[in-house]
Order: sequence, then C-alpha cells, then structure tokens
Amino acid sequence: MQQFNFFMNDVVQDARNDMIQAGYTQLQTVEDVDQTLTEKGTTLVMVNSVCGCAGGIARPAAAYMKNYEATPDRFVTVFAGQDKEATAKAREYFKGYGPSSPSFALLKDGEIKMMVERHEIEGHEPIQVVQKLEQAFDEYCK
Repeated sequence: MQQFNFFMNDVVQDARNDMIQAGYTQLQTVEDVDQTLTEKGTTLVMVNSVCGCAGGIARPAAAYMKNYEATPDRFVTVFAGQDKEATAKAREYFKGYGPSSPSFALLKDGEIKMMVERHEIEGHEPIQVVQKLEQAFDEYCK
C-alpha cells in the first residue's frame, strides 16, 4: 500500500506541475479562491484531477489556451480530490452547475459566464474543448 501512495503522490505532483508549467496559478485555500474569484475582470478556473481525461484532454487544452489571442485576466486551477476545501469553495461560484472534474469555468467579475463540464471533455478531442473555450474567450475576454 505504501508504494501505491508514493505512486499516487507522483501522479498528483505531475498533474500539478502540468498546470504550473502551463502558467496557471494554484488556488489551494478557501482564502486564495475568494480573493481571486472576486477580483474584477475575467478568470478561467481549471478544475484539475488525476483521471485520464484530465491528463489527455483537459490539461493539454488548458495549456493551449494560454496562447490564444483573447485571454482572461487570470488563469487559475483548483485540484479536485486534493485541495478539497478550495475546490468546494470554487464550486460555490459555479452557480447552476454540479460538481465536475475535470472542468473549466469562466468567470467575469466573480460571476459564472460559461462552463465546460466533464461530459464535454471525456471522450472528446482536446481541440473540441479548445474550440469551446475559444468561443467563450472571444465573447467575454476581448
């Protein structure tokens, strides 16, 4: 069992590193979430996880979006199943949407504007997720 825990720690750290290397700020506390998501402007929140669709679809799409022509003011991430309180607090801002990970939420002035939920990620190609995010960025971030 101890070897499994080491393996899972490596998987979690790799998933965190993917988002850090992509330029996303980790929100690991309730205070981080409240401070960031109430700021004026636009914020993309990527709800990270260790599932295959996060690693194979969501995180690559997240990294790609940093280079799009219209971008939000902030790119942040919370980690479902790891930073539980921070993730729960972020989900309070996603009014009208159930818990979903991985997922993306675009907020403007603290208000949810759109969400890409797990069912729109799992079984899809990264480019399909990118296209949904591009549409949202074009609408809310220009």
